[in-house]
Amino acid sequence: MTARLNIEHLYKVFTDGPAQALAMLRAGKSKGEVLEDLGQVVGVDDVSLSVPSGEMYIIMGLSGSGKSTLARCINRLTEPSAGRVLLDGEDICSLKESDLREVRRKRISMVFQHFALLPNRRVIENVEFGLKLRGVDAKQRRSRAEEVLSVVGLERWIYHMPRELSGGMRQRVGLARALATDADVLIMDEAFSSLDLLIRTEMQDELLRLQRTLNKTILFITHDFQEALKLGTRIAIMRDGRLVREGTPQSIVLAPGSDYVAAFTREVDRARLFDAGSVMTSLVEILRSRNRIVMGDPSGAPGPAFVLDADAQVLGTLSAAQIEAARNGSALPQPETGFTCVRADARLAEVAGSCRADCPIGVIDNAGRLIGRLEIGQMLARIGASSDVGGRHV
Repeated sequence: MTARLNIEHLYKVFTDGPAQALAMLRAGKSKGEVLEDLGQVVGVDDVSLSVPSGEMYIIMGLSGSGKSTLARCINRLTEPSAGRVLLDGEDICSLKESDLREVRRKRISMVFQHFALLPNRRVIENVEFGLKLRGVDAKQRRSRAEEVLSVVGLERWIYHMPRELSGGMRQRVGLARALATDADVLIMDEAFSSLDLLIRTEMQDELLRLQRTLNKTILFITHDFQEALKLGTRIAIMRDGRLVREGTPQSIVLAPGSDYVAAFTREVDRARLFDAGSVMTSLVEILRSRNRIVMGDPSGAPGPAFVLDADAQVLGTLSAAQIEAARNGSALPQPETGFTCVRADARLAEVAGSCRADCPIGVIDNAGRLIGRLEIGQMLARIGASSDVGGRHV
């Protein structure tokens, strides 16, 4: 997938003269060593990553890890000390002030932790604000604001003041204001962190719903690993200004790579994180008879095999004895229908209720084609396994 946003060797040192600190960092010195030797604070230390178009990419870490500084460097609310930020190939760090203002107005929107609403403006006027700065005429921006407020479920509140709304509703207004500009990239900096747990969960669900519809490129900043797992397609974990682990949620839980990252993964509900596709056994064609294809274990292990039609749709299963008989010249018998199929993206917690020792479980893609088989033992092993701290990054 094409990257919309590329960050290349980005640094931020909070000083007017960062040259000496940058030299130390490039020589392998740490944030702590720079602070001790120079008294200068390092916010971002040689971070490189790519954010694919249309995905929700998570940057997480503990307080002081540099995640919010990195987010603000992307649109130069905080000026980077070195490196490049490429938006569709254009380096934001090299833009002059007038061009940078256009990027902020049209191409990158932000949603902040504390809403940042204008308290003396009605909801719809808050949502229109970015469009007004852009110079959009009144009728067009009112229509767009009404549209996005409907999308986030606030169409009945458009003429209310922010003080009349709950915290979750105010955050929806902030989200609607960012969406109204139809920017290429949406940055959400700890957007839900100040909300109560129930409202926060509702906002996470709302964001996922919107993302399924809008397919925005979203950079989401959080300190909560459970939130990162729920929302993100990829996660970057930061520590002391450095990127220490990057990958899919499943790959990070399987192979944290360090004790620091492993500490985030210990309480993860693996049954709700891993899906059927991550633990399925692949199948190969072991027999074909006219328009019937028999798919079985590539190792040749005995056990039920799946019978497919020409479109890879499952018709049923055959026992090891029936397969052996067919190999010896017998006609392919009518397949048994005592089987279950689950989608590859079904979470193991959902699949568990379908598991029976005497019931083969096939794994299918979105079109219903068989792509693998689930083994109960493998599924239980994945749910109960401990993380491989020394595992290779994916």
